[in-house]
Amino acid sequence: MKFIQTKIPEVVILEPQVFGDDRGFFMETFRASEFNEKCAPREFVQENHSSSAQGILRGLHYQIQNPQGKLVRVVKGSVYDVAVDIRKSSATFGQWVGVELSAANKRQLWVPEGFAHGFYVTSESAEFVYKCTNYYAPEYERSLLWNDSRLSIDWPLVDNQAPTLSEKDAQAPGFEQADKFK
Repeated sequence: MKFIQTKIPEVVILEPQVFGDDRGFFMETFRASEFNEKCAPREFVQENHSSSAQGILRGLHYQIQNPQGKLVRVVKGSVYDVAVDIRKSSATFGQWVGVELSAANKRQLWVPEGFAHGFYVTSESAEFVYKCTNYYAPEYERSLLWNDSRLSIDWPLVDNQAPTLSEKDAQAPGFEQADKFK
């Protein structure tokens, strides 16, 4: 497994070694000892799997209490995945990282606690799988407006069309108004 640094040091791209032939492929997707050494010492307690059509944007989500670190990957299709640093005490506060994750490139992204996270489906459909370091707690869930001008996230919108959002995400506060971590 290769661990690739991004412009925000705590956000890491994981790139597996893939062994393939005419029968298919094999890859190791997670090894706790390597992850703990090269990313962060964490225990994952929940795993989720979602399916979405092209043009759907999910996020930017976080839990203000019981924060979740997420190790995310795509098993079908492709997405543009984004992590936004919302830790006031961080040197990278208000900065974001965007990465293409796909079934083809098999990359994963480590999004630590203290970040808002979201993804936009660029393929016809996508299946998104992620491990979490804490349990889902809807009473603490927050959303950050996906297109806030303060963040200027460069989403690769298909045909430059507005994404399909949940009502919660469409009404999310902007960066200045959103709850943040210390």
